[in-house]
Amino acid sequence: MEFRTNLLQLGNNVGIEVPQAVIDELGAGKKPPVAITINGVYSLRGTVAVMGGKYLVSFNAAHRAASGFSGGDDVVIAIEHDTAPRDVEVPPALADALAANPAAAATFAALSNSKKKIHTLSVEGAKTDETRDRRVAKAIAELSA
Repeated sequence: MEFRTNLLQLGNNVGIEVPQAVIDELGAGKKPPVAITINGVYSLRGTVAVMGGKYLVSFNAAHRAASGFSGGDDVVIAIEHDTAPRDVEVPPALADALAANPAAAATFAALSNSKKKIHTLSVEGAKTDETRDRRVAKAIAELSA
């Protein structure tokens, strides 16, 4: 289904406000996972959140930079309930460390995807091997505690 809106800017944050009627039509509860396409040219996956009585999907800085859209832009949103599995790609260095530590691996497997991303993005963002190794060690220590 489609609807027209302006990308909502609140301070430094930008979101896609989803009308109540669209949430109802999706039929997947108040906070459904969704697949969104903006103006037919940029797609993203997210989850609807409720803030201040509004249904919002985050449109973070990385999405804004990749798409060229920003707060206040008038856009057409195509939205659908996203039923595809949500898997987190684990960087090789972290995967190797998890394979060597079954307790940490079990804790990691039990985490929500957003908590898994905290660890994976930290490792992926390392600019040097030393930083990557230090971040992997920190993640394993936290997951083993």
